[in-house]
Amino acid sequence: MGLNALKKKNEKELKWPKILLSLLSTIGVVDTATITLDKLGLLDSSSFCLTKNGCDIVLSSAWGNLFYINENPVPLSLAGLITYSSLLIISLALSLNIVSSKSSLNRFFWWLIFLISCGSSTFSLILVFNIMMIKLNTYCTFCILSAIISFSIFILSIIGAKFESRETMFYRAFIVIFTVLIAGLVWSNNLDPAKADRINQNSTLELISPEKNQARIDFAKYLTMQNVVMYSAWYCSHCQNQKNLFGKEAIKELTIVECAEKGEFTFNDACKNKEIEATPSWEIGNKLITGTTSLKELAELTGYKGNTNF
Repeated sequence: MGLNALKKKNEKELKWPKILLSLLSTIGVVDTATITLDKLGLLDSSSFCLTKNGCDIVLSSAWGNLFYINENPVPLSLAGLITYSSLLIISLALSLNIVSSKSSLNRFFWWLIFLISCGSSTFSLILVFNIMMIKLNTYCTFCILSAIISFSIFILSIIGAKFESRETMFYRAFIVIFTVLIAGLVWSNNLDPAKADRINQNSTLELISPEKNQARIDFAKYLTMQNVVMYSAWYCSHCQNQKNLFGKEAIKELTIVECAEKGEFTFNDACKNKEIEATPSWEIGNKLITGTTSLKELAELTGYKGNTNF
């Protein structure tokens, strides 16, 4: 009788990790969805961030994007959104007892949660310590929250699953940690703006015809003649994208004001006096246009009548 009571108590205690997993995964989905919507220009997340300037720096930096597809950035937060969504689906399946606790699928789900959270926790370490603390010397509330959630889910997976083989658990965790650590460090190093002078180190410049290239050069000269100024920051990936729209030769003709010194993440007086809050920003007449702007839109804003076949 005492044995049965202990068994029932054990089964009851296993419910709370599942519920917490679902709750944390939901918070993770909301957290990463907020950042992703911000990166896509559908939401301004800065008002929710405890360190507005820090969030702007981190999210607009080269490391704010995972990679590029045809020069279109894929937000790093999108990978986090997919990860937390997967964890939420799995944890809900466990919490709602859709899968029998004695089935092999149940054990497989617990292993998935363990390995996914192990990988995301490792990557969070890279983001927090290697990128935010060392490279950017600032932090983003959303990123810190995501790191805390990842580690919490990782701990809960160990408690909830009660893996019988500790050797297997440590071995698989080591493989995941080592793989993610190496891949993450290579990724962060390749995107480091301080180690490259390319216009856009995240993507290959588009091969364009001489006619289009000349049209961009002529347009850049026109912008300079009209006293149109671009305000940029060396760490800003959006600024790199903006420059990439012009190309190597055309950007030489632009008037570009660098708002941040190499290695610094605070705007200088030249940008502060113009009340520049984010980069890239275009000063057209007495107006400031913030954000990556297409060449045709710039042509319309400045009344350009030349060749717009960019």
